[in-house]
Amino acid sequence: MQYNRLGNSGLIVSRMAFGVMTFGQSEGLFKSISKVGQDLANDLVAKVLDAGVNFFNTADVYTEGQSETMLGKALGSRRKDAIIATKAGFRTSPALADQGLSRHHILAAADASLKRMGTDYIDVYLVHRVDPHTPIEETVEALDALVRSGKVRYVGYSNWPAWMSAKARGIQEQRGLAPFKAAEMYYSLVGRDLEHEIVPFTQDAGIGIMVWSPLAGGLLSGKYTRENPAGDGGRLSAFNMLPHDPEHGHKVVDHLRTVAKSRGVTPAQVALAWVLSKPFVSSVLMGSNKMSQLEDNLAAANLQLSADELAELDRLTAPPLQYPGWFMKRVVDDTVEKALKAGA
Repeated sequence: MQYNRLGNSGLIVSRMAFGVMTFGQSEGLFKSISKVGQDLANDLVAKVLDAGVNFFNTADVYTEGQSETMLGKALGSRRKDAIIATKAGFRTSPALADQGLSRHHILAAADASLKRMGTDYIDVYLVHRVDPHTPIEETVEALDALVRSGKVRYVGYSNWPAWMSAKARGIQEQRGLAPFKAAEMYYSLVGRDLEHEIVPFTQDAGIGIMVWSPLAGGLLSGKYTRENPAGDGGRLSAFNMLPHDPEHGHKVVDHLRTVAKSRGVTPAQVALAWVLSKPFVSSVLMGSNKMSQLEDNLAAANLQLSADELAELDRLTAPPLQYPGWFMKRVVDDTVEKALKAGA
């Protein structure tokens, strides 16, 4: 297993993390995703720990809290070997205030997560979404209070735009509050939007990116084809929130199959290895509801793609530049760039 610092913090995490959104049973949003009972959860957690994975990711909203509860039970006495990230922000009960990023909800949600997981601290606590009704100042002050209390060790965010996270980081620095060290964001071969603004910001701010859905909800596993777009009832047939051009997606998967065949691996392993190759990625979340799937994903940690293979995947999936990116590229001073390269 490979390891990395989480951003510019001193926290060392495995480059592959285990996401446990599949743990539990649900009739709601997670019905097509969460199918893992406690016995299998115990086996999966033991497997990843033995493989060197020390980073686990969950959220209070996953299967109405079952995911956190089952993770805590599965870790048991090995809690000390694990770094746990969990999240708050989505609605977890009918009560009007039981959602969002207010001080009221964040403090209550953290206590509830601690209780469900059977632990007295959370390693990485993330705000799960944007809350348009709560001032950013209130949110970051509540997160700081959790750090000062000892209940949380590091804080971060998930699914925030660059401008908002930059504003929050500025407030944290100005007021001496616990700074963001992690950002859990969607990134895959068919979803490279974060390269425009989010990656430059996180690199400058020393924030580590935790990638969710690196296989685009399973699309890049190769299960979904032009002939069988439902993938025999796979997750995407019932839970598909990731926008992409279907034909482009099939072209990418076709190329993944070609590379995988030449290497004697699977398309999923190639897709994961591409994400792992990015220096701005601290850790990549993998999720599984069966042992064979987990073992396949874990094997990606040992797959090193060649420079040519990476370059072709980059070229095939390159996102179009957005303004002002395309303008900045067109007005680069070539004389200065050549002079700097000559002196390098």
